[in-house]
Amino acid sequence: MAVAAPSEPVSGPQATPEAESIAPMTDAGLRRGLPRVPDGEPWPPASASRAAAPAVPAPAAPVAAAPEVAGAAGSDAATRPHAPLDDPAPVRDLSVPLPFTPTVWAGPAATARPAARREPRRLGPFTALQWLGALVVGGAGLVYVAGMLVVAVRWLVSTAPVQEFLLRYPGEYHLPEGAPVGIPAWLAWQHFFNVFLMVLIIRTGLRVRTEKRPDAFWAPRGAKKRKTSLNIWFHQSLDVLWVLNGVVFVVLLFATGQWMRIVPTSWEVFPNMLSAGLQYVSLDWPTENGWVNYNSLQQIAYFSTVFVAAPLAIITGIRMSMWWPKNAPRLNKAYPIEWARKLHFPVMLYFVVFIIIHVALVFATGALRNLNHMYAAQGSVDPDAYATNWTGFWLFTLSMGVIVAAWIAARPMVLAPIARLFGTVSSR
Repeated sequence: MAVAAPSEPVSGPQATPEAESIAPMTDAGLRRGLPRVPDGEPWPPASASRAAAPAVPAPAAPVAAAPEVAGAAGSDAATRPHAPLDDPAPVRDLSVPLPFTPTVWAGPAATARPAARREPRRLGPFTALQWLGALVVGGAGLVYVAGMLVVAVRWLVSTAPVQEFLLRYPGEYHLPEGAPVGIPAWLAWQHFFNVFLMVLIIRTGLRVRTEKRPDAFWAPRGAKKRKTSLNIWFHQSLDVLWVLNGVVFVVLLFATGQWMRIVPTSWEVFPNMLSAGLQYVSLDWPTENGWVNYNSLQQIAYFSTVFVAAPLAIITGIRMSMWWPKNAPRLNKAYPIEWARKLHFPVMLYFVVFIIIHVALVFATGALRNLNHMYAAQGSVDPDAYATNWTGFWLFTLSMGVIVAAWIAARPMVLAPIARLFGTVSSR
C-alpha cells in the first residue's frame, strides 16, 4: 500500500474540522479598528487587508501501518488488560481494620516527651531558695548598715556635749521607795509560759496566713455551721491560754509591787532611754544590774510589750475570732474587721522583732547572769555574784527543748484528739 507524502494536502474523507479551522486567512476576513491619529484612517490601513496571510500547512494524514505490523499491534492490544475508564476507584471500608500491622514510625515525640518541670513549693510569696537569697542579701545589708551606724555613734559619743549628757543621764534612774529587789520564782515561771505560748502563737499565726487548703476542720458541738480549720482553732486556743497567763501576770505584778520595775515612774526615763540607746549602739553596754533595776530602754520596751502590744493583739484577735458576734451590724460597722487585720499582723511582727533583740542582748550582756535572773530566779545586788553559775542556762536549754518538741508535735495527728474533747473534727 502506498504511503501519502507529507506535503500533499489532505482531501476527501480524511480531512478533519481541525484542518479546516487552520486554513490560510484571506483579506476578506480582515477586521479594522480605530485610527492611530486624530481624523486618520482606521487601523490597519486598507492596503494591509489585501496582503495575503502566510499559508499554514495542513496536518499530514496518518501513515498507514504495514499489515504485519498492524496485525501484531492488534493482537497485543487485544491481549493487554484494560481497566474501564469510567470505573471509580474502589473505596475501602474504614470500619474494618487493616489486615497488616502499620510500619510507619510515630517519631520520638510520641514516646520520649520531656517531663514537665515541677513547680517549686512556696513558703508564702517566695520559694525556699528565694527566702535564703533574701536572707543572705538582707543580712549582709543589715550588717553593713549596722557597722556604719556603730562607727557614726562611736564618733558622736566621743564629743564633749554627748559625754556630758551621758554623765548626767547614765541610762537608768532610781526606782521609788519600796520597790522590790530581785525576781520572784512566779515571775520566772510566767516568763517561761509566755515564751512557750508566744512561739506557738507566732507559728500558727503564720500558718493561718499561708494556709490554702486545711488538713482538718473543727466545729463546736451543736453549731456545725461555725466550722473553721483545725489550725485556726489551735491558734485561738493558744490565744486564750496566753491571755489567761497574761491576766495572772498583771495581777501578780501589781500585787507584789513588781510593776515599778517596768512601768515608768519619772520623766527622766526618756533622756535615760536615749543614753542607754547610744551606749548599746556604740557597743559600750550599759552596766546596770537587772536584778535590782532595768535600764530605761529596757523599761520602755517591757512596758510597751505588756501594756500596749499585748492589748492590741488581744483586741484585734478577738475581732477576727469565732467568738465575735456575726449578727451585730452596728458593732461590726463601728469596728470593721479590715482594721483588725491591718493591725494584727504588724503587732505580731513587733513581737518577733522584740524576741530576737531581747534574746540577742541577753546573750551579749552576760548570758549566765541574765539566764539565772529569768529562769532560775537567782541573783544578787552584786552583778558578778552569779556570772559563772550555769543553773539558769540549763533550765533555759530544757525550756527550749520543750518548745521545740511542742513545735514538732503541733500537727493534725496530735491536735485532732485534743480538739475532739471540745468539739467535732472532720476532714471536710
